[in-house]
Amino acid sequence: MDWLIVALGNPGREHRGTRHNIGFVVADRLCLQWGLHERKKRFGGFLAEGRVCRDQHLLPAQLARPRVAVLWPQTYMNEVGRSASPARGAYRLDLDRVLAIHDDIDLPFGDVRTRLGGGLAGHNGLKSLSAQLGGPGFWRVRIGVGRPASSDPQVVSAYVLGRFTEPPEEVDQLVRKACTAVEELVLAEVG
Repeated sequence: MDWLIVALGNPGREHRGTRHNIGFVVADRLCLQWGLHERKKRFGGFLAEGRVCRDQHLLPAQLARPRVAVLWPQTYMNEVGRSASPARGAYRLDLDRVLAIHDDIDLPFGDVRTRLGGGLAGHNGLKSLSAQLGGPGFWRVRIGVGRPASSDPQVVSAYVLGRFTEPPEEVDQLVRKACTAVEELVLAEVG
């Protein structure tokens, strides 16, 4: 395995479509694009394995395509490390071969940024990953979901656990932008 991609979100129907679950949405779209249709229960979550392929009809079979494991932890956001850590251990991956896809309220809605390591910005999912993986030196695709007008913790929590109020086409554009960022990162070595 070349990469472990960890989608951050919360399990359950009540959390679908929320800002906090944008990582799940991006992972779903990537697996559809890459033809990774089979998911199995493993590591306290759902797991899909396969090779990255932007266009399955155009890429020659001999081209070295990265092998990825995409993980949707079912442990709730503040416990995602309990799912990701055993997966990383099973695949024997270095910390910089783990990629977390997550919401970021410190970025304006529509911004997507990649980063290796860095601070945790109060994000409970990142805190859990850092604690369970042994440090913050993993990759992140940070998806800007905007910030509420208040910094009150209850208002912020309600905001990230709430559904998007932006038009669906803008949310879809954000998801596509995040998918591109993930692909560019995992395909960087293929050239």
